[in-house]
Amino acid sequence: MYAVIETGGKQHKVEKGMVLSVDLLKDDVGKKITFDNVLLYVDGDNVEVGQPYLENVKVTAEVKDVVKGDKISILRFRRRKHSMRKVGHRAKHSQIEIKNIKLESK
Repeated sequence: MYAVIETGGKQHKVEKGMVLSVDLLKDDVGKKITFDNVLLYVDGDNVEVGQPYLENVKVTAEVKDVVKGDKISILRFRRRKHSMRKVGHRAKHSQIEIKNIKLESK
């Protein structure tokens, strides 16, 4: 059984017990969250596709940690102007653990 959820403008395929890194969420570490934006739900031969979202499927998760991503180096170079500027950036991500994928009856 798995589902495809949308968070932070990205789509993630999730299964129960899976730990994944998503864009920073406003929730604190240890807090349980529910994802309502479920695009796809698959349980064996039972496949449900949302248009765009499924109303009767909820994915619950727990925020495990807040970590920093890889460093991105940005170089701005202006030719013939003797001007160069180097900037770095590290985005924060939330690590979440999928607790349950629940199909509610209609």
